[in-house]
Amino acid sequence: MSVRELVAAAAERLREAGVASPDFDAAELLAFVTDTTRLTLREPNVEELRQYDELIARRAAREPLQHLTGTAAFRYRELAVGPGVFVPRPETEVMVGWILDKLTGIETPLVVDLCSGSGAIAGAVATERPDSVVHAVELSPEACVWARRNLAGTGAVLHEGDIDGCLPELDGQVDAVIANPPYIPLTAWESVTTEVRDHDPALALWSGDDGLDEIKVVAATAARLLKPGGWFACEHADVQGASAPAVFAAIGLFTEVRDQLDLAGKNRFTTGHRI
Repeated sequence: MSVRELVAAAAERLREAGVASPDFDAAELLAFVTDTTRLTLREPNVEELRQYDELIARRAAREPLQHLTGTAAFRYRELAVGPGVFVPRPETEVMVGWILDKLTGIETPLVVDLCSGSGAIAGAVATERPDSVVHAVELSPEACVWARRNLAGTGAVLHEGDIDGCLPELDGQVDAVIANPPYIPLTAWESVTTEVRDHDPALALWSGDDGLDEIKVVAATAARLLKPGGWFACEHADVQGASAPAVFAAIGLFTEVRDQLDLAGKNRFTTGHRI
């Protein structure tokens, strides 16, 4: 069987299992086991073929691709991910770009990443703005293991603990607060994909009946931490394009509160700045 036939057969297995991107995943897994890329695939040897068949079976069982390879791409970095930490999504990269644009012209900006998870956001800001001072806050001890690994060498400082009441020493001093909190309503259980529901940690997903519980904590924390004129950006579900901005508007301390779209044109994150 040629490489093309092998990948096609694997992709068909994944397609029948309901995997959303079967062709990409089949090629990516073969590249992983043969230590190549999707553009330079070669025929696997006997042991690599055994590994490939095992990984395809696990992916067909809806284990996330990133858990199988152990990495996830985020902006200009490769992150280590696996069980116990939320796998960062491409949609979040747009929000990071938005906040970086707002930091243009600010010398040595002070940035806080709330609900940091794998450290994807904090690491991106710290590496793309190497003059920045970045603090990341994450409650889950399991996620912090991954975040420490991903933030090593970036200069970002990780704080293990709840975002509620975090970093009081920075009150009123922060230039930007950015967050990708849990925001899925408990009532949306059936609509969540198997990869997310069964493999991403529950602490990073669910946030009350309307999905806004943790967003309310983010809003209150941002109001406390930000200096006058400081910016915030907070990710949310696409169905929360009105309800999430309303949470921030209700604080009464933010202006220019509006919602932003992701690359697919869906409502994805709320922004604004401190009065």
